[in-house]
Amino acid sequence: MQKTMLGKTDFEVSKVVFGAIVCMDESQSDADRFVSYAVDAGINYFDVAPSYGNAEERLGPALSAYRNNVILACKTMERSAKGARNELERSFKNLQTDYFDIYQMHALSEDKDIDQIFAEDGALKTFIEAKKEGLIRRIGITAHSEKIALEALSRYAFDTVMFPINWALNMGKNFGIRLPEACIEKQIGLVGIKALAHRKWRDGEAVAYPKSWCKTIYNDDRLGICAIKYSLSCHADALVPPGNFEQFSFMVKHIGECMANPLNEEDIRYLKDSMPADDEHIF
Repeated sequence: MQKTMLGKTDFEVSKVVFGAIVCMDESQSDADRFVSYAVDAGINYFDVAPSYGNAEERLGPALSAYRNNVILACKTMERSAKGARNELERSFKNLQTDYFDIYQMHALSEDKDIDQIFAEDGALKTFIEAKKEGLIRRIGITAHSEKIALEALSRYAFDTVMFPINWALNMGKNFGIRLPEACIEKQIGLVGIKALAHRKWRDGEAVAYPKSWCKTIYNDDRLGICAIKYSLSCHADALVPPGNFEQFSFMVKHIGECMANPLNEEDIRYLKDSMPADDEHIF
């Protein structure tokens, strides 16, 4: 699998990220199998969080044999220095490691999140101290609000941002169109999520993949391929597929094709024809 430099970090990462929700609520043998598949496919970037159920507990043993050869990213939703330190140490134990390549302030969404993490006793204090101690190598954020993400980037030189880079949101609502340019300007690694998201679930609709809180693209390979191409065209360094093995493996299978044949006008027309209704956008 083709790899790329993640912003100004010295990490050369696979274009597809193994989002460890794939392991959540699975048996250890299946988690082992999913991780082995990923490594064999050339994936070297793994991402997890304590908020993903038992994903840490499943990923730790599955990844242990490969740990020294991969980029491992984790997150915390704790906003205080003490809370972030406690969760960092729990994640080390669960994941059977003594350092993270990337540690991220997770799910920044409101002004109060910014105020809390940048406070004197806020989470950023722990992140900076942990980096000095060699416990984390790079500091990142994840967000669903472009306003909040841009505000965070204006206050600190974060190394990475994880953010929705989604065709329907960008084309239908101009959601997230400023952040990629800011990341290019500041040489910040941009990790795209929700590339294969389509719309909200409808009332009474059969949920095909229950780990996904929104309807993702399935049973339409052309739309999935166009959606991946779109996210790549927005300068995402890497993409995190939805949290089920079927769609993870779909992106792994098609990423090379998407990179070799970039987004074109025909793809854009197909995406526009598949646009969800205004009230069905996921954000």
